[in-house]
Amino acid sequence: MSRKLFLVATVLFWIGVLAAWLAGRWAPSTPDAPPIRVSKDFGLADVAQHAKEDDCWMAINGKVYDLSSYIPEHPSRPDIILPWCGKEASEAYLTKMKGRPHSSMANQLLETYDIGSLRSQ
Repeated sequence: MSRKLFLVATVLFWIGVLAAWLAGRWAPSTPDAPPIRVSKDFGLADVAQHAKEDDCWMAINGKVYDLSSYIPEHPSRPDIILPWCGKEASEAYLTKMKGRPHSSMANQLLETYDIGSLRSQ
């Protein structure tokens, strides 16, 4: 009798564990709240202070981006980007200096480097 009780209890225990595990896997997950970002305003003089390869800010379409960590990852040579560090680079970004726009994927990637807005002078 006690052996049967032990086996039934053990089976019920593992069924409960399996049910809890499956419920956790199938339950809809709640997305993490996006981080709260305090937007800062920068002038072109602020951007100009970051004109080096290891400290590269650019103003593009009214926003300021810190691209310092991205330069080594850019698909083309760094010397294509470096002249635009510390400057307003909207036209260069929009045309890639060859009359072609960047891809939508590049636009999404650019947003991850957004550090603030460009203040009107």
